[in-house]
Amino acid sequence: MSTPILLLGKDGQVGWQLQRSLAPLGRVMALGRGECDLADADALLRTVRALRPAIIVNAAAYTAVDQAEREPELAQRINATAPGILADEARSLGALLVHYSTDYVFDGSKAAPWVESDTPNPLSVYGQSKHDGERAIAASGARALIFRTSWVFGARGKNFVKTVLRLAGEGRPLRIVDDQIGSPTPAAMISTVTGLVLAALRRGERAPDGCTLYHLAATNPVSWCGFARAILDVAARTPGFDGLPAAGTVTPITTADYPLPATRPANSRLDCAQLERDFALEMPDWLPYLERMMQLLALKRANGY
Repeated sequence: MSTPILLLGKDGQVGWQLQRSLAPLGRVMALGRGECDLADADALLRTVRALRPAIIVNAAAYTAVDQAEREPELAQRINATAPGILADEARSLGALLVHYSTDYVFDGSKAAPWVESDTPNPLSVYGQSKHDGERAIAASGARALIFRTSWVFGARGKNFVKTVLRLAGEGRPLRIVDDQIGSPTPAAMISTVTGLVLAALRRGERAPDGCTLYHLAATNPVSWCGFARAILDVAARTPGFDGLPAAGTVTPITTADYPLPATRPANSRLDCAQLERDFALEMPDWLPYLERMMQLLALKRANGY
């Protein structure tokens, strides 16, 4: 009998990719916000109890980092309360919960990459809500995998890559923060690693015991400014992106030069050694994924969508 897998957040960057990577593992029941809104606790309970999945993959989240400063209660319901409910239901069903968290649980003060045992100290409402979600899952007693990731991008949805391309295409000056460092992480990579980990668990190579936290990010950390320059550099050698400014036109600025409602960590680098060791994986560089994303976006442009 095929394993029932409940995927929440199917229309997001990671959720869209997960629909493909989870398909070989079982019968995927993929739901978006229209079918299951994580802000509605009662609806979430009804959904999980009706479907009775063996695996719950929660790719849904409140990700509007600055807007969360104005909507703390909504961010808390989606990022903290809902994961706690999912964890409780997973424990009752004997199911496995897979959940995604963020580098923003850290304050960025550490000089080295962050490891899973480092103490979180969120600087923003968004970061705090995600950390509260992690804690709710850990306290539930459910079997769970929590993947902390960073700077997610992909061909679907809103992200930094598309923002840079839009601003560049409008002829807007690109003044980008250069004192925040992290690893741009492709949504496709996150979904692939998730599928590989779940396949390994199914084969019994590693038994899920309680709640396990892993860092999952691409290699080759860079600043936001460096990332913006890489985006324009790749665009310059991708047919279909003619007329964009050169990478060298991006002006580096400091965080203080570009104040935002939510404070970001200066160091978002995540050490993924534990995940690599436990599942014999090697985290890839993000650049080939960016090149592939540009090709997909160029194809969409050429076809008028």
